[in-house]
Amino acid sequence: MSVTYNIAVIGAGLMGHGIALTLAKAGHSVTITDPVAEARASVADRIRHSMQAMGDDEQTIVDALSLIAVADSTAGAVAKADVVFEAAPEKMALKQAIFADIEAHAPDDCILASNTSVMPITEIMSGLRLKNRALGTHWWNPPHMIPLVEVIKTEWTDPAIAQTMFDLLEQAGKTPVMVEKDVPGFIGNRLQHALWREAISLVENGICDAEAVDTVIKSSFGRRLAVLGPLENADLVGTDLTLDIHQNVLHDIEARQGPSPYLETLVADQKLGMKTGEGFRKWTEDEADAVRARVASHLKKLETILES
Repeated sequence: MSVTYNIAVIGAGLMGHGIALTLAKAGHSVTITDPVAEARASVADRIRHSMQAMGDDEQTIVDALSLIAVADSTAGAVAKADVVFEAAPEKMALKQAIFADIEAHAPDDCILASNTSVMPITEIMSGLRLKNRALGTHWWNPPHMIPLVEVIKTEWTDPAIAQTMFDLLEQAGKTPVMVEKDVPGFIGNRLQHALWREAISLVENGICDAEAVDTVIKSSFGRRLAVLGPLENADLVGTDLTLDIHQNVLHDIEARQGPSPYLETLVADQKLGMKTGEGFRKWTEDEADAVRARVASHLKKLETILES
């Protein structure tokens, strides 16, 4: 039987509005706030637009919006909250200040969660008075379309509280996983950036160009990743074959401990990707828009296929 909560979301940007709409669709009462007045004023329209893009009908949108209130301050948002999700920019001092403000105004039994993709939850929560009720939740972008949420325990997190968060997310239609140790990048980004490190290295060392890297991934193992994880695949082909491959290739895979000099040069030269028209590849505005539309369409279709 589902439990409904009073939920506060601190931050009404891309991540915050997606978290809010997801939880409201699941029947929870949500109060959202943001220090920027324009973000507060526009959040309902952005939630409506996101839900329309997902194919939600008008009644579903109206029902979700009826459960979402906008507060002028963090204190007002968290005063009666059972659960708080912080979705502020990835800056340590800012997140620590937000949680100090949250703890000063939220009930003592309120669960506190920081949404971050790589920042250490232990450091974010280190100044709290009641550290046992604090944890991390890494929602993937866009949070209302990507199923996964990583639930990250710190050394202080009460296991029962972590399980409550896990259950809340699962009942809201997400796919939660428990991260037992607070390590940089958690699970998903450690895996993702290990792949990215090798992808960059292949281009940096003249083995192929960026388009070839992307084509290889999209046209081979990328096609099965949604239904066959790497360790499932290893068991499918056999751990003996996996060991044989590792003995022949791991010694030659990129293993540097810092960022690629090639990547550092791109950033120094202001080749920042689609937003500047060039990164690893050159992009027109139309090409960049086409990629974004393709990803959104793919995610919607994939969800339909996997649910059928």
